[in-house]
Amino acid sequence: MTANATVTVTAESLRRFVTALFTRVGMSDTHAATVADVLVWADLRGVASHGVTRVPRYVELVAAGDINPRPAMQVRTDTRAAVLLDADRAAGPVAMTDGMRRAIEKARSAGVGLALVRATTHTAALGYYTLMAAREGVAALALSCSWPNMAYHGSRVAGVSTNPISIAVPGGDRGPVVLDMATGVVALGKLVQARKTGTPLAPGWALDAHGNPTTDPAAAHIPLPLGGPKGAGLSLMIELITSLVVSNPLVAETLEDTALGQRHRQNGFALAVDIARFCDLPTYRREVDRVVAALKRLPRADGAVDILVPGERGARTLAQRERDGIPLPRATVDELAALATRLGVAMFAT
Repeated sequence: MTANATVTVTAESLRRFVTALFTRVGMSDTHAATVADVLVWADLRGVASHGVTRVPRYVELVAAGDINPRPAMQVRTDTRAAVLLDADRAAGPVAMTDGMRRAIEKARSAGVGLALVRATTHTAALGYYTLMAAREGVAALALSCSWPNMAYHGSRVAGVSTNPISIAVPGGDRGPVVLDMATGVVALGKLVQARKTGTPLAPGWALDAHGNPTTDPAAAHIPLPLGGPKGAGLSLMIELITSLVVSNPLVAETLEDTALGQRHRQNGFALAVDIARFCDLPTYRREVDRVVAALKRLPRADGAVDILVPGERGARTLAQRERDGIPLPRATVDELAALATRLGVAMFAT
């Protein structure tokens, strides 16, 4: 079997397997199922860099004490429209789903709702959380911050993170429109995935450990910012409006090589807008579909097969994979199998 071969597994089988792994390392059944659902959702949409390939790393972070499998999350600040949630190092999907639910509740009451999430861990695919809101007729914006792993524009070393941003709005018959993107040309997880599968990188994606451009997945360590100064600047502003506001700085601690900067930490931001407070929701949904339809009628560029809106490719992939199963790279399956053996969990059926 070649290194790039895949193994196909159903989403439900994969969810049960990942849930069992996380319960084995100490998470509650509810929290383990939440993390599993978020990771499998990413694989269903074709975002393998944020899917179950992350499971071994999450288990490592639990063992290192960086992910708290039994967090005591607490609300530190609570106003009519905003909440500060101290996540107590909870797994990112646990903290961010809780934060987005709280933001939605605040939006129902005040028209807009903000949840700031302090001291969480890898937040996984942000589109999962904004889509939660869009499915309830609420528009949402989510941000998350991490330690420096991406080159700052003009630098040869990591200075900021590939901090992601997601925006989702409810639609009509076409469903929600969901943007989910990193501030890097590619997310760091995509470099890790390419390394596992031996897939060459496109020029302009990454630097090696010495700050030189590379297309070798084994040598790539530092993603480049999307649009040069634009991606670097956006990442920096996400750190300033999230991490510094919740008094949990990430970038400066890491760049100054403090003890705190050595630990795996993230912060999150979830904003919800109750559309029905400002306009007629059914009309809004129709207008979303109207503008999407108008865009799709535009003359296509040479070579373009279709004109897509944010989230459309992922939604198509999800529909196909829910029907036919999720193709996992053999390298990912082998890692999961080794982890399952070590933890004494039965491997999923293929």
